[in-house]
Amino acid sequence: MSAPPLIVLTGAGISAESGLATFRDNNGLWERHRVEAVATPEAFARDPALVHRFYNARRAQLADPAIRPNAAHHALARLFAAWPGPALLVTQNVDDLHDRAMPGSAALLHMHGELKKIRCTGCGHGREWAGDLSPQTPCPGCAATGTLRPDIVWFGEMPLGMERIEAALHSCGLFLSIGTSGQVYPAAGFCAALRGRARTVELNLEPSLGSHLFSEAIQGKATEIVPGYVETLLSKQKQ
Repeated sequence: MSAPPLIVLTGAGISAESGLATFRDNNGLWERHRVEAVATPEAFARDPALVHRFYNARRAQLADPAIRPNAAHHALARLFAAWPGPALLVTQNVDDLHDRAMPGSAALLHMHGELKKIRCTGCGHGREWAGDLSPQTPCPGCAATGTLRPDIVWFGEMPLGMERIEAALHSCGLFLSIGTSGQVYPAAGFCAALRGRARTVELNLEPSLGSHLFSEAIQGKATEIVPGYVETLLSKQKQ
């Protein structure tokens, strides 16, 4: 069976079962900080120390040995290794769990940036970064202080890789949305853009805001439903 061009979109729900708090659950990080206080360019300009403390805590959580890719991450890694057609995994997550499950994959795109990367607003220098940041941390590229920021797409900023995503959407034949709330654009609009052109499947703990737009919706824990769905897809490809 020929394989249609594949796009998989993942959100915080796929990482929740690895122990990472989602932004909008009762124990989520947003509960302790207003979005406007930690995740906008204006917030960073107003109180960079607070923003750095917020992301330092998230980086430290990600470094916990107990936080690791789960069965859903590994199932997607298997899917992308075996899929015979074009495939792109677009994640809204800033964690590195997909990266660990499928290291070095050119098919992985972090549209909202990466928690373990930083960049300088002065010289543009960017690099991997696993430790803490403060307004006093000098830039490794230009040595300026007060210019380093998490390489995260904040509210009001343009997501990364949109040209590549739009090109993939143009040719997409199968779209899977996993663990997303359907509240954050432009990702929340991907399914609507594909209506009538591609098969669209939502795999989520509960229906998202745009669940009615999908060809098929499957509810359950990502660690349970994603491996099963991947097995079904790959079995069909062998027929």
